[in-house]
This record gives sequence, C-alpha cells and structure tokens, in this order.
Amino acid sequence: MTGREWRDLRNGLLFISPWLLGFAAFSVYPLVMSIYYSFTEYNVIQPPAWVGLDNYRELFFEDPLFWKSLYNTCYFTLFAVPLSLAASLGIAVLLNIKIRGIAVFRTIFFLPSIVPIVASSVLWLWVLNPDHGLLNSALREFLGFDGPGWVADPAWSKPSLILMSLWGIGGAIVIFLAGLADVPDTLYEVAELDGAGPWRKFWHVTLPMVTPTILFTRVMGLIASFQFFTQAYVMTHGRGTPADSLMFYALYLYRESFYYLRMGYASSMAWMMFVVILVSTIAVLISSRRWVYYQGE
Repeated sequence: MTGREWRDLRNGLLFISPWLLGFAAFSVYPLVMSIYYSFTEYNVIQPPAWVGLDNYRELFFEDPLFWKSLYNTCYFTLFAVPLSLAASLGIAVLLNIKIRGIAVFRTIFFLPSIVPIVASSVLWLWVLNPDHGLLNSALREFLGFDGPGWVADPAWSKPSLILMSLWGIGGAIVIFLAGLADVPDTLYEVAELDGAGPWRKFWHVTLPMVTPTILFTRVMGLIASFQFFTQAYVMTHGRGTPADSLMFYALYLYRESFYYLRMGYASSMAWMMFVVILVSTIAVLISSRRWVYYQGE
C-alpha cells in the first residue's frame, strides 16, 4: 500500500472508530462472555464458578421443561412459518392486481404489522377469551355452538398463537409485493398465448419467479419463530400457562436468567438455541438449491 492508501485507511478507521468501539463493547464482548458463562454457575451477585459441562448435562438429562419448551417452539415454527408464507403470498398476489383503490387495501393489510406487539397481544387476549371473547361470541351467535377455550385450553393454546401470528404478516406481504413487481410481464403474455389460465400462470410463472423472495421470508420467519417471546410473555404473564403449553424456549430462557438469575444456565440455553437456528437455516439454504430460481442463471 502507498502512503496515501495508508492515510486513507487510517482516516477511515478513525471515522468509524465510535462504531467499532460500540460493536466491540456491546456485541463482541457479550458474545464471548456468554460462551464462558455457559460453562459456569453465575448469578450476577457472586463471581462465576466454573462447572464445565454441568449446565449442558442438566439441559439434556435433568430438565424436562427444556424439552417441553423446545417442543412448543418447534411446534409453533412448524405450523406458523408455512401458514404465514402461504397467507402472505396469497394476499400479495391479490393485492398485486391493478385496480382502482388497491393502495387502500394494501394499507389496510399492512396496518396490523405496525401495531405494537404488546397492544396486539392484549387485544387478542380479549378476542380469544373463552367466555366473553369476540370470536367465541360470534361462533355462539351465528353458528350456535360454543368455541374452544383457546389460550386457556392446553390443546388449543398453541394453535391460538399460530392463528394470532397471521395478524402481523403485513411486512411479508410488502416484501412479496416487491418480488411480484420484479416478475416480467412478458412471461405472463407468453403464458397467455400458450393458453394458460390464472392458476397455471401462478404455478408456472409467478411461483418460480418469487422463489428467492420465498427463501428470504422463510429464513427470516424461521429465525423469528424460534425466538418467539413477547406474545407468550404478555398473554401468560411470563408463566407459560396453561400446563406449560405456552412455555416457549425464549420465554423459558428469560425466566431462568431474569427470574432465577441463573445466568450460566441461561447462557448454555442461548447457545443451544443458536445451534438449532444455525442448523435449521443451513438446512433451508442447502435445500434451496433445488427449488429457488434466480433470473439469469
């Protein structure tokens, strides 16, 4: 490097040094220390005591709630992510139709996604109330039968939150609208010349062309669902009731760390979740080679 290039590098590093210091202090250092704490018994008040792999042994062999929370999280992910993808893509296709006033409908579908999560959770608690909730009242009034217990019933609690997750798909709808805008109109024209109807055009033109967008939303939805926390915390007051059916992994981690101050144990839980998310994301990316189509390839 020439002297000028060294000076440019030095000046550039000086300009971004506040960000580098913040990144090192608030990202790198906590990350490294969480690895260390996962091998210790640490309660914030006393110095950490090295326990080796005891935290991980307890996770796998002595803590049934760990497996219960992992099951709840995987159950939610398995159903919520595909349903959200299908719903957001279907609505985006409908909102992509060029008719007068379509911007109003786009705004209506996007509005729920900007409602604060705490507010929407309280709202859905009222909607899903088994006795006086809006949904069961409507079922009783128009269909003549009582609805399930929803969040108060262990058998319906997780499906209730899966249903609730469809409330906030406005962001994914906007992403799919951007992907649909990138599909060349010439492909639809050629399909129409070949006699393709609306369904065949969707299946053979629209769907393959938006597979990169599907991949992105799938990965982001996968990561978000594994970290599902706020709704379960608000709706169960942090207890994961009934019968631990809503004790999601992130909620259990929060309880172990900030309720019981088991920071070492919570750190080991955090790293286990990191491994689960990493493996799941890599599996999706590897499988994408078979079903994602990129223009120009």
